[in-house]
Amino acid sequence: MPSAKPKARQKPAALPPTGSAPVAAAAFLAAIGREVRRNRAKRGMTRRQLAQASETSERYLAQIESGAGNPSASVLRAIAQALDLPASALLPGSGARTAALGDILDLLARVPERELPELTKLIEARAARPGSADRARRVALVGLRGAGKSTLGRMLARHLGWPFIELDRVVEEDYGASIPDLIEMAGTATFRRQERSALDRIVTAQQAAIITTAGGIVSNPETYALLLHRTHTVWIQAKPEEHMSRVMAQGDFRPMAQNREANSKGAMADLVAILEARRADYARAEAELDTAGDAVEQSFAKLLRIVTRLIGPPALAQP
Repeated sequence: MPSAKPKARQKPAALPPTGSAPVAAAAFLAAIGREVRRNRAKRGMTRRQLAQASETSERYLAQIESGAGNPSASVLRAIAQALDLPASALLPGSGARTAALGDILDLLARVPERELPELTKLIEARAARPGSADRARRVALVGLRGAGKSTLGRMLARHLGWPFIELDRVVEEDYGASIPDLIEMAGTATFRRQERSALDRIVTAQQAAIITTAGGIVSNPETYALLLHRTHTVWIQAKPEEHMSRVMAQGDFRPMAQNREANSKGAMADLVAILEARRADYARAEAELDTAGDAVEQSFAKLLRIVTRLIGPPALAQP
């Protein structure tokens, strides 16, 4: 006999909105809500998916995200586990820094923005393990669904005569199930572990390859750091409206599963929220390509110029 479905956690009483202490508490809860909402968007999870994964009622989760809910420690821990995060990551001020790190960040704040990319390379060279930043002739395309990663990636691989590797397909072959089924059966955290393992294997085995990734790869800092250090990473982007029209044409609305109507404002709001949650991570890529308003051939020509600049014509010419 199948076991009964776990009962969703119910909300405790909301805090009263008056008085200085409740005001401070309300600000604290609002900050928690922002972190939950931001991390959910970054992973491309719907509120319903997070509610199910954390065994929390969807209505209560909505209250937490709005700052109106007062989650217990166990509820916060369950939500964090569903997001594959430590519970402390959802608390305001969890990024407390050491004095040394504070000094470094204060110094960086005084560095002109145009000098930061070069400084980043120097820090990476100092902090990275030997060989960890060997990008060889591996090119990875990142960005939201509908940006054109697969189309442009296939064209680039065909043009260069290099292998074309879709990371999601490798994960599906490894696990023996589609990505939606994998996530439904084993959860997002398992999918991210499989994704990291597959990427590690690919960059070890391939010296030259065009790799496309799921848009949510940025939600796992370790996996994304591996991608940035071991590949020449290009952020493929477009206008939200173009992302949405391409997603509609593909018929795959992940992660906007609850807003499938072609004219749904909710679907567009989901997409924009996901993009904003991921923008800073996508921007860490070595280069960016905006495909907005361009024909596929125009975007490909731009991508080829970017890759030539990153790797160099002699390297591209190697067999």
